[in-house]
Amino acid sequence: DINSFDCNDIGTPVDVTLTVTDGDSQTDTCVATVTVVDQIDPEFVNVPTNITLTCGNNQPTWTDPTVTDNCGTGLSPTRTDGTGLNSGDVFPAGITTISYSTNDGNGNTNTASFTVNVVVDNQDPTAVCQNISVQLDAGGNATITASQINNGSSDNCGIASIAASQTSFTCSDEGANNVTLTVTDTNGNVDTCVAVVTITLQD
Repeated sequence: DINSFDCNDIGTPVDVTLTVTDGDSQTDTCVATVTVVDQIDPEFVNVPTNITLTCGNNQPTWTDPTVTDNCGTGLSPTRTDGTGLNSGDVFPAGITTISYSTNDGNGNTNTASFTVNVVVDNQDPTAVCQNISVQLDAGGNATITASQINNGSSDNCGIASIAASQTSFTCSDEGANNVTLTVTDTNGNVDTCVAVVTITLQD
């Protein structure tokens, strides 16, 4: 007398009457107890992919996954990693695992996770120098900037500053002068090179 069941019938025994009829329309019945169970785990949807952050960026952002289930509605994931770190927070260097679990209320569970890898920039910039010649002015003075002896210095994450060890010259500096170019990247890593600044007298 009952042959269709749905999620509303889970866990509650239902008496189903079976009626048997022969060719002469004689009948007999018996009763079976049908208990509906849900054995399908809930599923995570849109789990974030692993995140790798470099060059001083340590604030990952993501959207939490959602959960679908054959019988559950309104299910939400529960954080289980215990880190206390959320999207947009400052993460420590290294790998942090963000994990979730969910339960559909019928004893079926599932888990999901992704990692946030904050890579510390330990790579020094590459300082590249070029030699230049500078003529003293009528007053016996000359100045240079760091950019004049820079010849395409580079860094994987970006250069914060370049500086020359000497930028002012006088008659006493006539001839070749070794000037150190210091290149500092955005994470404090440093490299240097030496340029020869040749000071010449005014004609």
